[in-house]
Amino acid sequence: MYAYHALAAVLLLALLGYLGGSVEELRPLFGVVLPYAAIVLFLAGLSRRVLGWAASPVPFRIPTTCGQQRSLPFIKQNRLESPFTTLGVIGRMALEVLLFRSLFRNTRVELAPPGRLIHSEAKFLWLGALAFHWSFLVIFLRHLRFFLEPVPGCVMALHNLDGFFQLGVPVLYITDVIILAALAYLLGRRLADVRVRYLSLASDYFALFLLAGIALSGVWMRYFSKVNILEIKRLAMGLVTLDPVVPARVEPFFFVHLTLVSVLIAWFPFSKLCHMAGVFLSPTRNLANNNRAKRHINPWNYPVKVHTYQEWEEEFRDKIVAAGLPLDGE
Repeated sequence: MYAYHALAAVLLLALLGYLGGSVEELRPLFGVVLPYAAIVLFLAGLSRRVLGWAASPVPFRIPTTCGQQRSLPFIKQNRLESPFTTLGVIGRMALEVLLFRSLFRNTRVELAPPGRLIHSEAKFLWLGALAFHWSFLVIFLRHLRFFLEPVPGCVMALHNLDGFFQLGVPVLYITDVIILAALAYLLGRRLADVRVRYLSLASDYFALFLLAGIALSGVWMRYFSKVNILEIKRLAMGLVTLDPVVPARVEPFFFVHLTLVSVLIAWFPFSKLCHMAGVFLSPTRNLANNNRAKRHINPWNYPVKVHTYQEWEEEFRDKIVAAGLPLDGE
């Protein structure tokens, strides 16, 4: 049921974008006001969440470890799974952010007859997530050519590398194929697996359908329904330079793509997608595991009046002696 609601919401947004691009009076609203509003919401929402995370007290060192920590000299330490130094933390974070190291170790448990637990590897989820995130990053960087003039050489190099396997005109980007395949797998897994479907919320489906809508609308414009690239760049450059203009020759279907992207940008800080920023502020990942070598005292501790054992013994000395119990130090 959640999946149908999410799909209906994305289709409704796409329809609104198409209508906004078809009606001349609505083009400034969908081409200028909506992108600017999305960027403002993105910056304000992301700043609020990051500042909130940064201000949250972390009184204890709670790094998640799955390897031998630094101990005796003859015991080999796992420097990445249980980092002892800042350099080790940086290496662990780099592997986590760039290669999803923790997800690579993901396993699945199944109950097989007669009541046996079977543990097996689940590398397809790691591969699908890695393929989606990297292809999304490359596509994002490729799109910088619409917002920069002159276009940096590194962006054009990435553009040429992505279209290296030219199968026709226009050039087929490898990342276009990969991101659609990855999204199809991630969505299919969430729908086909009963346990994952039970845990899924409407927001989980909405994120996948929204990303799929953005990818499909972009692919459709590039390979099937041609759009005026020069006019689109004119619109993009106007937004960047704060001198917005909505060219009349931009096709209505482009506004479908622009509307979905704007919704993604505005919704990003308030969704699970914000883990992109949260991973860097996670105390389970960004702290060194050096509890044995260094004593960490909670800086938020306030003075507490305690009743020591010596004070208690002095208070009940007569009763302790009468009971024949030994006194400390006597």
